[in-house]
Amino acid sequence: MKGRRTIWGGRRQVREVLYMATLVAVRHNPQLAGFYAGLVAAGKPKKLALIAAMRKLLTILNALLRDGTPWRAPQSA
Repeated sequence: MKGRRTIWGGRRQVREVLYMATLVAVRHNPQLAGFYAGLVAAGKPKKLALIAAMRKLLTILNALLRDGTPWRAPQSA
């Protein structure tokens, strides 16, 4: 296969909401913003970096649901 890959897995509506949430998160969440910026700085395409941040956000959300804890911003050292 040549060309770019597309995402078909999962429920479309959930993907759309998660995509929009990730767009906001890479602007306002320092943890995801740093992750996204690092991927872009490493030469990855912006869309690919956004999808990687989307997956990271999904794992964070799943962990919050699993543990039953509210979101708390990471403490600065």
